[in-house]
Amino acid sequence: MFRPYWNTQSSMCILCMILLYKSVLLGYQSLCKSKWSDTGGEIYAPKCGMCSLPPYPNYMPILLLCSRFDFTSFHLVEPLLPVCVEVFYKGLSVIAIYLPVAVRAAFLGFIFSVGLFVADLAPPSYHVLGWYMCFMSFFHYSEFLMIALTNPRTLSLDSFILNHSVEYGVAAVASWTEFLIERWLCPDLKEMNTVSLVGVLLCVGGEVLRKLAMFTAKTNFSHIVQSVHEEGHQLVTHGVYKYCRHPSYVGWFYWSIGTQLILVNPVCLVAYVVASWRFFNARVFMEESTLLNFFGDDYYQYQKQVSTGLPFIQGYKLEL
Repeated sequence: MFRPYWNTQSSMCILCMILLYKSVLLGYQSLCKSKWSDTGGEIYAPKCGMCSLPPYPNYMPILLLCSRFDFTSFHLVEPLLPVCVEVFYKGLSVIAIYLPVAVRAAFLGFIFSVGLFVADLAPPSYHVLGWYMCFMSFFHYSEFLMIALTNPRTLSLDSFILNHSVEYGVAAVASWTEFLIERWLCPDLKEMNTVSLVGVLLCVGGEVLRKLAMFTAKTNFSHIVQSVHEEGHQLVTHGVYKYCRHPSYVGWFYWSIGTQLILVNPVCLVAYVVASWRFFNARVFMEESTLLNFFGDDYYQYQKQVSTGLPFIQGYKLEL
């Protein structure tokens, strides 16, 4: 019988391959600071004058494999053999540098596929665990992908936020442990129900809100609170930022709560609410102190007009 999860599994594998390919191209562009950037890969042809090609190795296979080209009539800026050796060497270097990215992306794609498998074929009491695995893996994958699309200058392995903190890891393990213990003691509790569906809605809504915030802020967004006002850093007050000052935190806050509703973890649900609130309360306080330092009265007026969006969190209040 046809199972839809195989199509999704293939799609995730393709996404991982695309991410690796894009990472290699970005890496090559950053490494290629020598003669290729200076010349633009210029090729001189007697019949068409000078044409410039982009400083990427994409066109090398065309030059080498297209038999209709008469290479004797071309004059390269550099001899062909050294150029090929340089492209090959730099290509291997980039692959070695970005291999950890591919490994993490493939791992997350694998977890997503396993989650779909569990949600479809496992016993009913495990279905919610499958959905949880899908939301967790997609969240971490999409964090890296959005940074790559909107602010590639700050892109790093940490953009997956898999190594967010020790507390984050402990919280995740605690939720898995509670699920397995409660599933063993009371399997019926873990079957898909209204509570899990509410969790799915919270996760979807939180994910969408956070990614909208990242897309709106673009280069002004960072996973790390900035202590230095860099050139080009602007105050973003449009889009989703018109409705709350920290939409990315709001999305993450409700997403984290939604994961525990999906698993129907009553103990971790309470713990996640308390821990998430304390984390974002401290984070917003620290971040807004720097934003007031960066933007002064502009951010002060923005604070007066728009709330943080997080329950019972006021942020840093400037004493006048």
